[in-house]
Amino acid sequence: MMRNRASLRPVTAMVLLFLEVVLLDTGSLSATVALAATAAAGSAFAVCSLLVSRSAPAVAPTRVRTAIRDRARRTAFLPQRDPDASGRPRPRAPGHALPATAA
Repeated sequence: MMRNRASLRPVTAMVLLFLEVVLLDTGSLSATVALAATAAAGSAFAVCSLLVSRSAPAVAPTRVRTAIRDRARRTAFLPQRDPDASGRPRPRAPGHALPATAA
């Protein structure tokens, strides 16, 4: 956990430096308003995604395994055909060439 916080420090410093340059160098109110609106929309999106992820019902791992097993049982499959099964003719190997066909 501490490693994540340490890796965020340079990113945070760069974002703050970028905001300072944007707000001070542009001198226009429209850039500031656009930046504030973007930040507000991003914050709202982050909060909404956090709330949705927290409110999702947790599924027990045993239920997941049971669902996979049930799906496997319902899946239709064709059994492999056995060439040696009763009632099937044996496959024939190619024989010697007939004298009429040999040229």
